[in-house]
Amino acid sequence: TCPYGTFAYKRMPFGLCNALGTFQRCMMAIFHDMIKQTMEVFMDDFSVFGNSFSTCLTNLEKMLKRCEDIKLALNWVKSHFMVKEGIVLGHKISKKGIEVDKAKIEVISKLPHPTTVKGIRSFLGHAGFYRCFIKDFSKISRSMTHLLEKNSPFIFSNECIQAFRTLKEKLTEAPILIAPNWDQPFELMCDASDYALGAVLGQRIKKHFRPIHYASKTMNQAEANYTTTEKEMLAVVYAFEKFRSYLIMNKSIVYIDHSVLKYLFAKNDAKAHLANYHARNFIIKGMTSQQKQKFFKDARHYFCDDPYLFRTCADQIIRRCVAGKEAIDILNAYHSGPTEGHYGDNYTAKKVFDSGIDFMGPFPSSKGNKYILVVVDYLSKWVEAKALPTNDARVVVKFLKSLFSRFGTPKAIISDRGTHFCNDQFSRVMGKYEVTHRLSTSYLPQTSRQVEVTNRGLKRILERTVGENRASWSDKLEDALWAFQTAFKTSVGCTPYRLVYGKACHIPLELEHKAYWALKHANFDLKTAGDHRKLQLNELNELRDQAYENSLIYKERTKKLHDDKIKNRILNVVD
Repeated sequence: TCPYGTFAYKRMPFGLCNALGTFQRCMMAIFHDMIKQTMEVFMDDFSVFGNSFSTCLTNLEKMLKRCEDIKLALNWVKSHFMVKEGIVLGHKISKKGIEVDKAKIEVISKLPHPTTVKGIRSFLGHAGFYRCFIKDFSKISRSMTHLLEKNSPFIFSNECIQAFRTLKEKLTEAPILIAPNWDQPFELMCDASDYALGAVLGQRIKKHFRPIHYASKTMNQAEANYTTTEKEMLAVVYAFEKFRSYLIMNKSIVYIDHSVLKYLFAKNDAKAHLANYHARNFIIKGMTSQQKQKFFKDARHYFCDDPYLFRTCADQIIRRCVAGKEAIDILNAYHSGPTEGHYGDNYTAKKVFDSGIDFMGPFPSSKGNKYILVVVDYLSKWVEAKALPTNDARVVVKFLKSLFSRFGTPKAIISDRGTHFCNDQFSRVMGKYEVTHRLSTSYLPQTSRQVEVTNRGLKRILERTVGENRASWSDKLEDALWAFQTAFKTSVGCTPYRLVYGKACHIPLELEHKAYWALKHANFDLKTAGDHRKLQLNELNELRDQAYENSLIYKERTKKLHDDKIKNRILNVVD
C-alpha cells in the first residue's frame, strides 16, 4: 500500500522473508483436495503417486488439468513420469523404502578433514542432513562439536579424525528407512550415555524391526549432571518430543534398558522434574504463564466420555468435539447437503408478528408450476413458500388460509400492489380474519425489503441445487425452505426454527456423528421428554422477547452504518 494505491505481486519476488511460506500456502490451497490422497507438495516439488500405472496416470491427468486451469507453468526438463524410484528432496524413494542420495554421499566421502571452525560447521551441516539415517549421530560427532564451543581452542585431534571418518562410513553404509504404517503400533528404543541421548523409531515387519527415523542430541551442562535414572528418563522425553508427529493418537511401545523407570510411574514421591516429565505431555513447550492460565481455564469446560471428547459451551449446551476428516465431512454435509442451502462460511459454522408476502416468477415450468408464493414472518424470519401454476388471488387466499390454520393470524400482512393482492377476494379474507393489509410504496421495493431479501436467497439456493436441470426447481423448494428455517439469523440471534417451535431442529447428521444433546434427547423416557418439552415451551416467550430486542438493536446498528455514509447537503432555492 502506498499513496498511489494498493498493489499486489503477480509473480513471487525474491528477497522477502515470508515468500517461502506464502508460496507453500498457495500450493496447498491449489491442490488441497489432492494432497495426501494422490500427491504431495513441497514448494515447487510435486510428487504424484498411485498403486498402479492406470491409477497413477489418472492422478497425473487430474494434477495437470488443475495446473492448466490456474495457468501454472511446469518445467518439463525437470519432470520425470511413471518411475518406480527417484530422488525427492535429496532422498531416494523406492519400493524398498527411503535411502540416501548416493551422489551426495559420494561428494561427502571425498571431502578432506576440516581445518577451520567454518569447515567443521560445513561438514556437520552436510552430514546432518542425513542424520536420521545415522544411529548415535550426536555421540559420534561430539568431539567435533566440542570445537564449536565458545573459547574452545581448535585442535583437530586423532579423536576428531576418527569421528570424521566414522561419520563418512556411516553415511556410505546408511540403512534403508521405511515409511510409517499408521495402522501398526510404533516401537521406540531410547538410550542415554554420559553426554548424549539417542532414540530410534521403527515398526515391526514380519517380526523384524525396521527403522523409520534415528535421532540423537548432545546434553547441555546441566543435563550432563543428571543421575543415570534421570538421563534415561530424559532420553524418553526427548524421543517423545522428537517423534510427536508420529506418535500422537497412535499406539507406541517404548524399550529402555533401565528397569528403574518402570518404578517411577507408580512412585508418588518421585523428584519434581521427573514428575513433570510424566505430566508434561499435554503442555506445549514455550507457553507463557498467561497462556498456561488460559489453557487450564479452558480445560475445565471439557470432559471425556470414551472415545469422544465433549465441551460444555456458554449456552449450556454440551457439544462433541470433532477434528480431521470427520469435521470436514460435517462441514461439507451442512454446506452441500440437500437441505443446507450452500450458505457461506459464517452461516455454515453457526447454524409471529408482521408478515410479508410476494410472488416470484415466472420460472421455467416444473411439473406445471411457474411461480413461487413466498411468505416471511418479520420477527422470527420464518419462511413459507409454495410452487404454484398461476399467480391469481384464488391461490393466494388458499395458501394464506393454510398458514393461518397452522400458525394463527398475523397482526398485519405487507405486500406490493399487484392485482393478486389488491382485489375484493383478498380484502374479504383479510377482513374476516381481522388482519391489516399494508401496501408497499410503488417502485420502492425497500418497503417490503424482508421479502425481497428472502426471494433473492431462495433464488440463490435453487440455482446452486438444481444444476443444469432447471425444470427440477419445484422438487428442491422444500429442501431450500429447510435450509432457511434452520440457518442462524444474526438479527435475532438464533434460528427461525427455534423461535417458532422453542427447540433446535434435529438433523440426521447430529445423530450420525454422536452429538451429545441429540443422543441425550433420543434416549429420554416419556416422562423426562415431556418435562423437558414443557420447560422449552415455558422459555419460548422469553426467547421471542429476546429475539425482538435483538432485532431492534440490529436495526439501530444497520441504520447507523447507513446514515454514516450519507453526506449532509445544503440545498438552495435555485438548486
